[in-house]
Amino acid sequence: MMPNSCLSIPPMVPAFEHEGLFAPRCIWVNGPVIVGAGPSGLAVGARLKEQGVPFIILERANCIASLWQNHTYDRLKLHLPKQFCQLPNFPFPEYYPEYPTKYQFVDYLESYAEHFDISPHFNETVQSAKYDDTFGLWRVQTIRKTSSNPCDQVEYFCRWLVVATGENAEKVVPAFGGLEEFGGHVIHACDYKSGDSYSGKRVLVVGSGNSGMEVSLDLFNHNAEPAMVVRSSVHVLPRQILGKSTFELAVLLMKWLPLWLVDKILLILAWFILGNVEKYGLRRPSIGPLQLKNTSGKTPVLDIGALQKIRSDEIKVVPGIKRFFPGKVEFVNGEDLEIDSVILATGYRSNVPSWLKHTCIVQEYEFFSKDGLPKNPFPNGWKGKAGLYAVGFTRRGLSGASLDAISVANDIARSWKEETKQRKISIASRHRRCISHF
Repeated sequence: MMPNSCLSIPPMVPAFEHEGLFAPRCIWVNGPVIVGAGPSGLAVGARLKEQGVPFIILERANCIASLWQNHTYDRLKLHLPKQFCQLPNFPFPEYYPEYPTKYQFVDYLESYAEHFDISPHFNETVQSAKYDDTFGLWRVQTIRKTSSNPCDQVEYFCRWLVVATGENAEKVVPAFGGLEEFGGHVIHACDYKSGDSYSGKRVLVVGSGNSGMEVSLDLFNHNAEPAMVVRSSVHVLPRQILGKSTFELAVLLMKWLPLWLVDKILLILAWFILGNVEKYGLRRPSIGPLQLKNTSGKTPVLDIGALQKIRSDEIKVVPGIKRFFPGKVEFVNGEDLEIDSVILATGYRSNVPSWLKHTCIVQEYEFFSKDGLPKNPFPNGWKGKAGLYAVGFTRRGLSGASLDAISVANDIARSWKEETKQRKISIASRHRRCISHF
């Protein structure tokens, strides 16, 4: 028995030809298809549940919030206070600390899904999603892995498509000359769990964002010798200022002051608390941290102890990489360093361009850029045309995703209820004509 949101495809949807030996099963979804079962997808699903709108969530992994569960390091905590990270209509437990651990956050998300009775389709990877101009429907093709069939093809038809895969769906691995000759252990930060296995090792951490800083600190705490590559400018701020989180203080100041002035205040306070970080090789960008976040999505580093180790040279700051050699790396300044391992804290990107397809007729509906992010900035990047929506691309973390989820769910609910009402009127009209005929 299929869930009430998935019915056999109705007569008005034609039988399309499909390539391949086996044609996929076709399923009509009486509501939206949501791609991604992370916080964004769950938030949209919860709001739709509250309004009685059926939906399905497709998730390629075997669990909710797979990035948090499978691709984060053990010491990770939320960078912002919990009140800025909770999803709609479901606060964190009061006994949670101000900055919950990743395990507490995953427990929270699982409780959220259970509370709103959300059951994603796990192990189902979207291969393509294309809008069919002729019939005004989205066609979402997937491969579902089951114990009996590791390659079960399914095609969903729906009026609304919600892209909730987020900004961090795929790891970014830059090309470095000679890396294949290096010979040591190389991983991306998404596969790093802790520094247990790095004790006594010389480790190069490539990247100086929050992940690079925290991984470097964790390596030091496990008796490794970390060196952190700082390739570009970076804003480092204290996590708390005057007893409040830096983010909370910024939010309060922005209620009364312009963004540029809030940036200046934050940088002055950071200088008093952290000192001049540029003398340690951490050059600040020319524009302020909040403006930089808004324009490029680059998040300032909230220091939780790494800066102290950088000052004492227990975490070495090194310049950009020129080339790797067996057992060592050469930097752009001509110096080299012998190392045993490399951890690439080089970030993530959207995977939307790999599966969201557009026909020539539907170019007007395209609102994702080539890098897989909505073209319109927050708060106008959640709605496209032809029933296409995006959640989790605001560059404003979980709070931004929650705001977009509310907007998306409310908009879909209005359309769904109107269409449902019109169908009922049409059915009633036909019923009356039949009665009068007899």
